[in-house]
Amino acid sequence: MEPDYSFESAARARGFARIAGIDEVGRGPLAGPVTAAAVVLDPSRIPEGLNDSKKLGKKKREALYAQIMEVADVSIAHATVEEIEEHNILRASHIAMVRAVEGLRAPPDYCLIDGNMVPRGLTFPSETIIKGDARSVSISAASIMAKICRDYVMLSLAQQHPGYGWETNMGYGSKRHISALQELGVTPHHRRLFRPVHNILWQE
Repeated sequence: MEPDYSFESAARARGFARIAGIDEVGRGPLAGPVTAAAVVLDPSRIPEGLNDSKKLGKKKREALYAQIMEVADVSIAHATVEEIEEHNILRASHIAMVRAVEGLRAPPDYCLIDGNMVPRGLTFPSETIIKGDARSVSISAASIMAKICRDYVMLSLAQQHPGYGWETNMGYGSKRHISALQELGVTPHHRRLFRPVHNILWQE
């Protein structure tokens, strides 16, 4: 299944002109922020090859990132480790989504959101789409932008905290990451309520 413009076309037929696709990345890692993107595509300049970022290779993602930046209104936002711990990962991902929408150059008329929940605080007419990053080109574009931007954050953090393998595992709980947690300890960028981190902090 390739994503297409059908959800956007249906919204346009109902009178909505500025349609934002919204997605987040980074709910599962043990370290780093959760990152969201909102993207408003120009229907006459949609880059070819958009798809769920997980289905694309690194080079293809980066090429599409550059194309999307050229032709679309893009906003990226994060929720911090502190916010993840204060609220919970789902709420933090929704905070990042709302921030991303609020950061667009102009407000959208309509939002297409990956998943099955409209984030609390999002006041625009909205529609949720399960597996939206593989069904809507606007959400696909948002998934690519969020993934690339979060990867850049983790590459930067990897230079500050070598040994955890963040430059390749992006904060996910790989074997190297788990063993580094046990050997090197917990950094300020670790999510302390996530079980592998929590267990190391509270082990007897």
